[in-house]
Amino acid sequence: MASVLESLNAALHQAMDANPQVYLLGEDILDPYGGAFKVTRGLSSTFPDRLLATPISEAGITGIASGMALRGLRPVVEIMFGDFTTLIADQLINHAAKFRGMYNDQVRVPLVVRTPMGGRRGYGPTHSQTLEKLFLGVPGLQVLAPCALSQTPTNVDPSPLAPGSPGDLLLRMILYSEDPVLFVENKLLYPLVIQDENSMTEFSIQTIIPAGLVPEARAPTYRLAIKDAPASSVTIAAYGYMAELSRQAVQALAYQHEIFADLIIPTRLSPYDIQPILASVQQSGRLLTVEEGTLTLGWGAEVIARISQALGSGLKATGRVAALEEPVPASGPLETAVLPGVEVIIREVIQILS
Repeated sequence: MASVLESLNAALHQAMDANPQVYLLGEDILDPYGGAFKVTRGLSSTFPDRLLATPISEAGITGIASGMALRGLRPVVEIMFGDFTTLIADQLINHAAKFRGMYNDQVRVPLVVRTPMGGRRGYGPTHSQTLEKLFLGVPGLQVLAPCALSQTPTNVDPSPLAPGSPGDLLLRMILYSEDPVLFVENKLLYPLVIQDENSMTEFSIQTIIPAGLVPEARAPTYRLAIKDAPASSVTIAAYGYMAELSRQAVQALAYQHEIFADLIIPTRLSPYDIQPILASVQQSGRLLTVEEGTLTLGWGAEVIARISQALGSGLKATGRVAALEEPVPASGPLETAVLPGVEVIIREVIQILS
């Protein structure tokens, strides 16, 4: 069974093989190093003319890639750590995301920016942040965050590019998206094995494709629930690696507390389709959002605001799990205290129900 890292690497290989207009730019991405997290391993050996090792200038890399996209290429940028996306904000927000609208729909910017986000590896305050909320809601910019799930159960081990897998999601964005994409990869997802309903025998998995999207641009939302369980009394919404921690919490809540929950996992954070979460909360009446970024003005606040607006008094209770409003420490015990874990999710669910 493939890992998330293997799936993303396979997607890059297939994209470059399928379309000679795909180029990859980034720092330290050449073999034998293959990138800080090895997602680009093997690419420079196979496609030496289309892998561009760059100087340390994130804004320059993204600006050059935006120009390449305007001229008909399909560039993929690797930003070594998500913390450094602050350096590309101007190029993404004020340039790449706006060109299509500024030039009356006469141009396209098929640019994909990949970057690892998140902590729990002891990298310290400037290499452990979760900053995608800074880019949510920017017109013209898509923000995606894969999880360790694939869409279609099979009787054999899922391939690295199984439908709905992280690699499948990345491949579709590279080959078919006509607008810039920020593709957020939580670092702790990389070693996880991709799961489907055959391998997750205790869970039922429903895949929801947003209405109106052609298959080439799909970014699924997953709904997980304990098989043959009573009706859920709470909905948990999470993405990225926090979806994995939330899955563990759902399992513990069922077997240790006899509390049953729906887990809703979107892979497209912006533009956002609220319907899968709304449909679940209409049944459960309660919502907990889970994210690794800091609490204030986060993704969860927007989700709860939209659900509250839609349901009014039909929403019985809400809660939010997020990081403490502190720099992420390098010390392991302190980092654990700052970033939310399984026990925090369990405690908040019990609090909501009380």
